[in-house]
Amino acid sequence: MDLKKIQEKAQVILSALELNDDELSILIVDDPQIAEMNQTYRNKKGPTNVLSFPMREGEFGGITPLLGDVVISADTAQKEANDANISLDERISQLLVHGILHLVDYDHERSDNDARIMEEKSLELLRLIEKNPDLNVF
Repeated sequence: MDLKKIQEKAQVILSALELNDDELSILIVDDPQIAEMNQTYRNKKGPTNVLSFPMREGEFGGITPLLGDVVISADTAQKEANDANISLDERISQLLVHGILHLVDYDHERSDNDARIMEEKSLELLRLIEKNPDLNVF
């Protein structure tokens, strides 16, 4: 896993979303760490692949350059990459796109229409950062 490459991909995503002056925190963790966060912040047991923590919500959300945090489980990402027969880097890219879109208020769980919109935007962004034309969104 090339952390510099992840950083570069994140910058491409932010630029495509016209968020050139915004900051983003990316944390790569293992399954026990993300399981603890999943329980603490979402009241859900067990590990997940990606969590997003927006910093621009609430009354004082507009005063920070920090868009938010994206937390990715390397363990779960690797398992999912193996299952999908793709590289870990490709799976990390999918999760990075997904996490960043959640930070800017895309939400696939709100409605079927919102899920479709998020999927379309995800695919558009994924095409900017991955060479594999067969790679689909999550």
